[in-house]
Amino acid sequence: MKEKSDVGISLENYWVVTCHDSNGVEKWEERVKNLVTTAGANHILDGTFKSGTQITSWYVGLTNTGSTLAIADTMASHSGWTELAHTTKYSETVRQTLTLGSITGTTTSTCDNTSSKATFSMNATSTVAGAFVVSNNASASVTAGTLYGVVDFGSERGVISGDTLTVTVTLTAKTA
Repeated sequence: MKEKSDVGISLENYWVVTCHDSNGVEKWEERVKNLVTTAGANHILDGTFKSGTQITSWYVGLTNTGSTLAIADTMASHSGWTELAHTTKYSETVRQTLTLGSITGTTTSTCDNTSSKATFSMNATSTVAGAFVVSNNASASVTAGTLYGVVDFGSERGVISGDTLTVTVTLTAKTA
């Protein structure tokens, strides 16, 4: 029989970020899992069990520097990383919508955006260091919104004008 300390739920998110050149040839791919922030976990509890407002729209953003993620990071305070701004680095005018499919699973429940990947059309030479999920679609140093999770690549990755990044996010809730 499991002890009470062995029973619970954990939240994890898995990311696949793929870079294709202007001819559609894959240049690189990152497969990483991320940290769910305190703000993200608190929102899950507040929006599900308390009187908090459910957030029905989530968005994917990109980071261009940093490798110091912290569970206490919020959109207003994340000194270990910076956002890759759309105004100079990619063509889309806002963070990309996270459109999730059906929830599946038993001991591990998952949902992902495999059918509708977040896509970024790069229009300048830059670096991409990671990605994040937030409840506000405005980019370029906007600090509003709930930061659900943020992920960092093993190292910064180069992109050039004409490259396309596709981002797949799989959200999981595991029961023990």
